[in-house]
Amino acid sequence: MLSNYLRYRWYEILPGLSIWLTLILCVLFSFFRPLWMIYFIIVFDVYWVLRVIYFAWYAIVSWNRFRRARKINWFAALKKDWPQWEEKINVIFLPIYNEPFAVVQSTLEAIRKSSYPAEKIYIVLAGEARQAAHWQKIQDDVQKMYATVFAGIIFSTHPKNLPDEIPGKGSNIHHAELVFKKYADERGWQYGNIIISVFDIDTIVHPEYIAHLTYMYCRHPRPTHSSFQPVTLYNNNLWESPAMLRIMAFGTTFWILFSLARLENLVTFSSHSMSFQAALDAGGHAKDIVSEDSRIFFQCWFRYNGDYEVTPLYIPVSMDTVRDSSMWKSLKNLYYQQRRWAWVVENIPYLLWQFRLHPKLSGWKKAVALFHEWEGKWSWAVVAILITVFGRLPLWVAGDQVRQSALFFNTPHMLQNLMTLAMAGMFVSAILSMLLLPPRPNTHHAWRYIFMLAQWALLPISLILFSALPCIDAVTHLMFGRYLGFNVSTKKR
Repeated sequence: MLSNYLRYRWYEILPGLSIWLTLILCVLFSFFRPLWMIYFIIVFDVYWVLRVIYFAWYAIVSWNRFRRARKINWFAALKKDWPQWEEKINVIFLPIYNEPFAVVQSTLEAIRKSSYPAEKIYIVLAGEARQAAHWQKIQDDVQKMYATVFAGIIFSTHPKNLPDEIPGKGSNIHHAELVFKKYADERGWQYGNIIISVFDIDTIVHPEYIAHLTYMYCRHPRPTHSSFQPVTLYNNNLWESPAMLRIMAFGTTFWILFSLARLENLVTFSSHSMSFQAALDAGGHAKDIVSEDSRIFFQCWFRYNGDYEVTPLYIPVSMDTVRDSSMWKSLKNLYYQQRRWAWVVENIPYLLWQFRLHPKLSGWKKAVALFHEWEGKWSWAVVAILITVFGRLPLWVAGDQVRQSALFFNTPHMLQNLMTLAMAGMFVSAILSMLLLPPRPNTHHAWRYIFMLAQWALLPISLILFSALPCIDAVTHLMFGRYLGFNVSTKKR
């Protein structure tokens, strides 16, 4: 029998193995069975066109819900429909590393200006002992400006070199949750009435976000068995960012919009909210992994034997792109950010391992969860390469016998027609991106809108260089046990 270590290592190898086998077999079949590969590419392209139409439909559905939700005065609705709203305690966790006070201030100002009363909101600022001098300065500045603004400000200092953890956002939040638990216990608060929101430090909340979150929490029949996922925008510094960063930022937002409309596969990503009761029941945000934002969902899902879900919030939070002082540094930051996000592949071995420990969880739920995670990472890594590169490879290397067939002559036209249909997805993305643009700064001329549309011509390149390749990089690291630490994204406005 395999030892536990070897079994888990095998689970870590499997996702990357499936991706590399796909790529290698496509090359081999292109050379040795080009006709088979041509048939496969045609079928796959038809399948992907249907997926694009499916994606565009749900993105538009979510966009309409998003548009309507932003027009509602959620705090007025909260007071009207849920008189017991004041029993709920909103707590916002903000982990910080080396970000300047200006970033912290803009985040706190957005919370202060929310329709939900600031004097009823608790802030947990979680800093790092590794950045002691900077962290102390941040505490002093925050205390000076916001001591009387919020219901309470709790400062949590994450010690360095704690056992069984890796430095990063997850371990910082895990420690902050323990600090806040003591704070809540001293006041005798019920964990089920505490709503925690875990944000990046550059997260700017919509004025109605906290009110909307509280409304949906009160409305949910069992709010301790649900996380709450907002629409994630990356538009704080969008106008100043290079085109590649903008395309990938919009792509992430469209993926969130698409996911919000498909509840059966919805998993938390980046900024999210949940019951403090659920967080504690699940052991808190993971301290020894990179992708703690999605892992906390699966921790709760297993803790409650599959009786856990994500409730969509059609109100946005806004963050920064990974813009830096130069184009090259920005693109390098983008690659590393996408690789860190792709490291969510570590959830696949976690699922396979936990399935053995939860025999009461239905086989169907296990299969659906595993397929969603695995197929998502497989598609992330191979689809752009299959369509843009390997789709043409068998046509380039085919022998004379294949070249004389009717299929060979007709395939380029079929592929061109299929790609034209697939352009519908890019067209929808371009239109939605214009609708999601933040107000144009006075420093930018109106003609910049033309570039905002024209940038979508770079989509095929960006999907390979800054989506597929970082994902292949991540899964390959996991295959060989070269574990990635938490890469702190540089973000400059």
